[in-house]
Amino acid sequence: MPTSEQLVIGLVSISDRASTGVYQDQGIPALQEWLSSALTSPWRAETRLIADDQPSIEATLIELADRSKCHLILTTGGTGPATRDVTPEATLAVADKEMPGFGEEMRRISLNFVPTAILSRQVAVIRQQTLIINLPGQPKSIKETLEGVREADGTVRHVGIFAAVPYCLDLIGGPYAETDAAVIKAFRPKSAIRAK
Repeated sequence: MPTSEQLVIGLVSISDRASTGVYQDQGIPALQEWLSSALTSPWRAETRLIADDQPSIEATLIELADRSKCHLILTTGGTGPATRDVTPEATLAVADKEMPGFGEEMRRISLNFVPTAILSRQVAVIRQQTLIINLPGQPKSIKETLEGVREADGTVRHVGIFAAVPYCLDLIGGPYAETDAAVIKAFRPKSAIRAK
């Protein structure tokens, strides 16, 4: 893949109330803001604001992966234990492969902040050549899980999950994505790092 290929990222906010206009969605703006600060490679977003029901979530993920050809899809919302929280079920239903390390690590990161992190059911999967990751619903939690936990002086105490995303995209045939190391340093084995 050429280094100039644009990374296409699907951003899906899953909320009954935001999708019907009861309140303004905060998930997509939070994701766009964080990605704009973290990515140094060219990228563009495909955004969707949908209700918290499994058929809608599945259809949206399929459409973004298969037709819009997103390399990465980040969802926010619908990952708790409540009856209406079905994002993980919908994500698993469209998956070719599970990537359990992402969910495990997101819960571990969130446990630095709240004991209820163990109630989160986020999953990550691969569908064809698309990595799909369920993120938490709150903007603060989205940033923490992507970027990690920092000490008061700014040093990283617990690396965020996005450090592993660019290399995962390499392995499934996506474009070579680079990050601003001051926000999140993408990790690749030395043999996979391309000269600038």
